[in-house]
Amino acid sequence: MSKGKDMSLGGAAAVELFMRPRSVAIIGVSSKPGSAGMNAYNNFSTNKYAGDIHLVGRSGGTIDGRPVLTDIDQLPEGVDLAIFTLPAAGVKEAMEGCVRRKVKAATIFASGFAEVGERAKQDELAAIARDGGVALLGPNCLGYTNFINGITAGFVNVTQVARITAEPRSTTAIISQSGGLMAHIRMGLEQRDIPVGYNVSTGNEAGVGLADLVDFFVADEVTGCIVIYTEEVRKPAEFLAAARRAMAAGKPVLMMHPGSGEAAREAVNSHTGALAGDHAVMRTLVTHAGILFVDTIDEMVDSAEIAARFPKSPVNGPGILTFSGAFCAIAHDFCEKLDLDVPPMSAPQVAELRKVLPSFATPRNPLDLTTQPVFQPELMYHGAKALLEDPALGSLVISIPIGPPVLAMKYLNGLLQAMEGNTRPVVFSILGERSPLPQEFVDLAKQKKLIISRSAERSLRAMAQVTFHGRAIERAKMTVDAKPIAGLPEFGKGTQAEWVGKLALKAAGIRIPDGDLARTADEAVAVAARIGYPVVMKAQAAKLAHKTEAGGVLLNIADEAGVRKAWTTLHENVGRYQAGLKLDGVLVEKMSSKGLELVVGARRDAAWGPVVVVGVGGTLVEAIGDVRLLPPDLSKEAIVKELYKLKTAKLLDGFRGAPAVDVDAVAEVAVKIGNLMRTVPEITEIDVNPVFAHPRGQGVTALDALIVTKE
Repeated sequence: MSKGKDMSLGGAAAVELFMRPRSVAIIGVSSKPGSAGMNAYNNFSTNKYAGDIHLVGRSGGTIDGRPVLTDIDQLPEGVDLAIFTLPAAGVKEAMEGCVRRKVKAATIFASGFAEVGERAKQDELAAIARDGGVALLGPNCLGYTNFINGITAGFVNVTQVARITAEPRSTTAIISQSGGLMAHIRMGLEQRDIPVGYNVSTGNEAGVGLADLVDFFVADEVTGCIVIYTEEVRKPAEFLAAARRAMAAGKPVLMMHPGSGEAAREAVNSHTGALAGDHAVMRTLVTHAGILFVDTIDEMVDSAEIAARFPKSPVNGPGILTFSGAFCAIAHDFCEKLDLDVPPMSAPQVAELRKVLPSFATPRNPLDLTTQPVFQPELMYHGAKALLEDPALGSLVISIPIGPPVLAMKYLNGLLQAMEGNTRPVVFSILGERSPLPQEFVDLAKQKKLIISRSAERSLRAMAQVTFHGRAIERAKMTVDAKPIAGLPEFGKGTQAEWVGKLALKAAGIRIPDGDLARTADEAVAVAARIGYPVVMKAQAAKLAHKTEAGGVLLNIADEAGVRKAWTTLHENVGRYQAGLKLDGVLVEKMSSKGLELVVGARRDAAWGPVVVVGVGGTLVEAIGDVRLLPPDLSKEAIVKELYKLKTAKLLDGFRGAPAVDVDAVAEVAVKIGNLMRTVPEITEIDVNPVFAHPRGQGVTALDALIVTKE
């Protein structure tokens, strides 16, 4: 592969060449109707492309009066975009020709590269383009469409682009590694009157990738929302940086990435590594960069509709309005499963509603207006207005039967009146999935750009997603800078012995039990005498992964005789468990007072970087799996909030007579572990389990420490 200088364009400037080229060359064209080359050409001619079109094909001749050049070297210099309608075997030669003619960008439809195992062939192609100054989209790319300017690059069929006239930030852009799903999402959005300004199939992303496209759409005036389907983020650091720029610009980015059930690709050495799988790491970091992450196609389309209409995601839970007491209970249950809180209504709103509601209706959230709106349709206005003006609520989800046309219009007009000046997301979910809606109702809702749903569950699920997105954006503001750490021990390669890990924790400012490494029985006695009895003694060696199972941990040793006996017993136990293993020594530590057993750790993903893990610790850590994955730069205040999202969070404040624990101190340990990962790049895993969280005000103690470095 070439090692030359990268001369190709990148970022938004590269994507501009594909979306709005001033000149185009179709390479590999033939006059055969329905061929890839003819389809690609006709997509430009049919849509009345205004720039220059150059055709290159071995057969020569003319097409529509245009000459077909027989050699790429006959092209004029500086064509903006070349579209390859060639098989894989001809792509390298064509790219070399484009470099000679100073073509600025190339779209490659051909498959037969990395997606079928031909990585070297793709890398060679990418290097030729990169060193030759050609922006490359593909290979294995199905094409793209700019619906604003009427430009489509595709080879499967010929499409008349329905151009749209767009206001600033009024359209959605779709980026997809699947052409079929790209079309599915586009149709779903367009059926909801969400105009799609662009859709792009990225293919193998040998050149231009997700980050470049996101940057283009962030800069693009008419794009207000970006939807991404990807099966692999090939340049995570660049993508996260682009996502942060989108967040700063106030343009929502939604993303779907399958693969949450797959086993981690890398071998892991710790509980933390087992709990922080690849997909979980990716999800943690992309949401921290401001991306709304969804799990299903329905969630993608439903959430994109809300994000497109209401770009500022809510932080507070929703207000829910219904005409059914039963739905109130159902909504509570469903929201609990979604981990979405339903906040209580504020006192001023309760007081206002009491003035207008019948005596048998209780003003609270969810708000049941009972059947009274059948007789008093104006209650829809009063109820919606109260919920939308409540500062404790972030959005509004309505679930009602629509009734006869006259009532339907009264409900709709009441809601629209209540929404005047509103910026909070509102979804009007109408019961009766297949029951027809009055045309007048449909037309007015469309005119007012009101989100109409036929599924209350989908509405709540989508509102939960955008709410979590709003909270993630708020959390992303709560970060701390990395700080250098003095006094760290020298690390070897691979798994470190516990005593080395604890020296690192101590240097990072994390409390460990008083003690020291002893290399003889006499040294062990001296350490115990200095720190005071009772003590714990632990056999130490990097290759001794499971000390407890090996009989390498002895507790509650009360005196000198016990220390000497334990020294012999530890060596005998380890010798039987792992013959020939040479110990670094024995760690002698003061027995720590008991506390709530937690785990704090971190893992560095080879592609995405580090994440921190906090949760329930001890021997059942992996079996229970009650942990939170966090970005490594979160502040203590943000981590405290995350700790209270654990399923077992009630243990933190005391349970069945146990004292409340020092949650702030636990969060501070997580901050320091994150800082350690950020400042020492050779560390790949940290597992501190258990961390004893002592009663509030008494701090924490790290009882064990496993650090793994790059081999």
